[in-house]
Amino acid sequence: MVWVLINSVVEIGVRFGNRFSGCVSLSSMADIDHELTQSGAMIGSNDDLLMEILRWLPVVSILRFKSVSKHWRSLLNHHHFCHLYGSTSLSPGLFVRDFYIRYDVENQTTPFRGLDFHPDPSRIKIVQSCNGLLLCCSDRGHKGARAYYVFNPITKKCTIIPPIIGGLDVVTSIRFMGLAFHQTDCVHYKIICIHREKEFEQRLQLQIYSSKTGKWKKTSNESFWVSYYSPFSGGVYWNRAFHWAPSYTRPNYLKLDNEKLLALPLPSPLPARVQSFGGYHDGVRPLYFGESRGHLHLVDAENYLHLNVYEMLSDHSGWFVKYQVELDDLEVAYPDITHVLQQESRPHYYKFEILDVVRGEDEEEVDETFMVIKVSKKIIRYSILDKSFKQLFDLTNTLHQSIGPWAVHRYTGSTTSF
Repeated sequence: MVWVLINSVVEIGVRFGNRFSGCVSLSSMADIDHELTQSGAMIGSNDDLLMEILRWLPVVSILRFKSVSKHWRSLLNHHHFCHLYGSTSLSPGLFVRDFYIRYDVENQTTPFRGLDFHPDPSRIKIVQSCNGLLLCCSDRGHKGARAYYVFNPITKKCTIIPPIIGGLDVVTSIRFMGLAFHQTDCVHYKIICIHREKEFEQRLQLQIYSSKTGKWKKTSNESFWVSYYSPFSGGVYWNRAFHWAPSYTRPNYLKLDNEKLLALPLPSPLPARVQSFGGYHDGVRPLYFGESRGHLHLVDAENYLHLNVYEMLSDHSGWFVKYQVELDDLEVAYPDITHVLQQESRPHYYKFEILDVVRGEDEEEVDETFMVIKVSKKIIRYSILDKSFKQLFDLTNTLHQSIGPWAVHRYTGSTTSF
């Protein structure tokens, strides 16, 4: 069975190499069969070569191949292969509420579409997406009755997270729940909970759940004060730390190795839009905050349709402008991008939302680095380098409520098991 599967994989390469050779004789076919047998034996004894071949196969094949043998299952579940496969083989996409839109304009097929993985009577909503895993919770009901789940839509694996420490009083005071996972530097996922020490209090505390121990733990001596009305959103795991989109005067990030809160620097000078509001505070947040291919990004407006894409330095010491993006062409293609009830000089005159920033594997390829933008109930893919754009999805007949960058979640599939 193993050799049949290996030979079928190798046969793709052999036949690809002979596709221009025209008619093949019977003797040639015999030579090909012999070549396949020899190639299969070579690949079967070389894990690195086997992984290099398997990384290009579709998800359905990878999941099926896990049942071939214990060795193959161990190989395909290893965090090195999961990271290799996720970084090259799976086109990312976006969960909008509970349905999924791929970023591949030419291919919208997907091994899943919704969130029908668990029979929760209150329905399920996504809280956060992180490197192939989803943190979800019950969508309705009292806070104290909500259940939290970690889910892999590719493998259909689901785990129920136990309640945090402190009982109902703490559960009902949760301000934020976030997920940290990476196939190489955080292989045992963690969940970060921010909650009030007491109801209506501005002092916040942290708890961290580890899938390795299966338990919650209070962080020692780590608490901070935030305005009662400041939202927590845009949770991002990057560079062994967990980050929140700036939304209060002195934003923080959490180093997971020592569980310490550190000050998150802001772009300097602040973008013009943020300066007009007096900084990030009391609900003023970036237009976008997220990670792509190992880079942390923040997007904000310098002048209405002129945006800066900032990138954080790897040592967390500050930001620099990676891209400058001008969206003037969208005003021609989508005239209702302007708000008829606002003056042109007002901050909310233009109606668009930055849903994602995706870095290409080869940044010199024009179409590989792009933004995902919602404008006029259309979701479009906008090339940062050449300003071309293509429509990914029309929300007109699908979603009647407004959405924003904090209500959608990029998802890049992963074969990770837990």
